[in-house]
Amino acid sequence: MVLIGAGLISIGIMFIFLLNKSSASTQDFSAVPVKVDFAVPELNLEDLSGKPVSLDDQLGSVVLVNLWATWCPPCRKEMPTLQAFYEKYKSHDFVLIAINQEESLETVVPFVDEFGLTFPVWLDLKYQAQRVFNTMNLPSSYVIDRNGIVRLMWIGEISAKNLEKFVADVILE
Repeated sequence: MVLIGAGLISIGIMFIFLLNKSSASTQDFSAVPVKVDFAVPELNLEDLSGKPVSLDDQLGSVVLVNLWATWCPPCRKEMPTLQAFYEKYKSHDFVLIAINQEESLETVVPFVDEFGLTFPVWLDLKYQAQRVFNTMNLPSSYVIDRNGIVRLMWIGEISAKNLEKFVADVILE
């Protein structure tokens, strides 16, 4: 009788564990942006064609700046999500700028081609973006409003759900 009782308890515990595991796999564990309020920092880099570019040139648009690298697993994972979000909102004066951290053009271009990225990609060979945004983490992202104020920031991969929940509001204001 004790063995049967212990067996039933074991089966019950395993059943509860399996239920919890399956519900956890449907939860969104991606990063959630934090509200911030500071002026966009000065940042001058080059795009993939070698043309000088600046965050100042984006005033009037909502800009999502994403700091990333090709070797970064969460950066790779979020790129299709960022691309889809960009395609959906680019007609609303929304710009997504992916700033690669310290990798060569020869490394970055195949990555851009692999993921079919159509948003601007800038090269940052000297970690200038990480310094002006005061971060050492990848991916790190920042949302700048039309007036040049950084309104949201997050560290880590962000989901489509959280982009819609937090960033779309800034775009559609």
